[in-house]
Amino acid sequence: MKKLLLPISIVALMIASCNNKPATELTMSGLDPKNFQTEVKNEPVSLYVLKNKTGMEVCITNFGARIVSIMAPDRNGNMKDVVLGFDNIKDYIDIPSDFGAAIGRYANRIKDGKFVLDGKTIQLPQNNFGHSLHGGPEGWQYQIFKAKPINETTIQMTRFSPDGDANYPGNVTATVTYTLTDDNAIDIKYEATTDKKTIINMTNHSYFNLSGDASKPITNDILYINANNFTPVDSTFMTTGKILPVVGTPMDFTTPKAVGTEIDNFEYEQLKNGNGYDHNWVLNTHNDTTKLAAKVTSSASGIAVEVYTNEPGIQVYTGNFLDGTIKGKKGIIYNMRNGICLEVQHYPDSPNKPDWPSVILEPGQTYNSRCIYKFTVEK
Repeated sequence: MKKLLLPISIVALMIASCNNKPATELTMSGLDPKNFQTEVKNEPVSLYVLKNKTGMEVCITNFGARIVSIMAPDRNGNMKDVVLGFDNIKDYIDIPSDFGAAIGRYANRIKDGKFVLDGKTIQLPQNNFGHSLHGGPEGWQYQIFKAKPINETTIQMTRFSPDGDANYPGNVTATVTYTLTDDNAIDIKYEATTDKKTIINMTNHSYFNLSGDASKPITNDILYINANNFTPVDSTFMTTGKILPVVGTPMDFTTPKAVGTEIDNFEYEQLKNGNGYDHNWVLNTHNDTTKLAAKVTSSASGIAVEVYTNEPGIQVYTGNFLDGTIKGKKGIIYNMRNGICLEVQHYPDSPNKPDWPSVILEPGQTYNSRCIYKFTVEK
């Protein structure tokens, strides 16, 4: 009897299909995939696992295309979960949060929830001091993405946002592709297209705690930001339209220093307005993904995350509004400043600041944004 020899392309497809399934066994981070299996708005939700050759693991759910856990090696080779989140889908649904989410259509704030496009004023839902934050109260972090695992290291999440979704114009199809590389980086690529002129600004909202112990504050972590300028905010966290130098202020992280060095210096108006750091820095990297945009290092674990992006800005948020009312993975209570967010982006309220880089997407164009979180170890 002759053996049936299949073409290499078919064999590869069969191998890929074996990976094209949600997780079924306990993850390295201790997550039970059964706790993520449900339906929301008649759409299936599951947990997916990426693994690389060096032993890193990243768990992702298609509810909000959220990163649920990241297992990275510390200086002793022990694997640590370095992001905040929940260990079940019910909490993600019932407890409003941005933990690990793909934010859209517009990350950060739009003043008074209004912007003008081709002479027409568009009113968005207002959910933060009268502004529209992260797409409004039903932004993409609370929506279901269609998951398409590519292989063991890559998964693509797709969201169709209809014309008029949260009053945004245009039928938009957006994809978020997560790739866990063998040099321990999470390479996130965003794409979007529209059939009508609209605005878009996507980001990832992971809260990092690189110590691997989410009960500990991140104020001792060492932060570097490759930015000579930042965009100041008023008391409602809205950008004023100015771009100011960081030199001589607590906003200067061009020389690495502990996050908490000046974080409570509320005599400095910007820290008072932000209740700590919750600001956008104007990156010096000029959209070059080979240039380091920011870096956070935990002296406790030795774990560091480097950020690379083609975006012009980065929002650094130090978990100032975590208040001990949320219980996360492993029953840990998340207190103030137990996580730090590194959200690459166009600047907040760019639709109302014509001098800033444009966030307009036209039919026939493809929105492209990239964020790389690379994990390293400092001995």
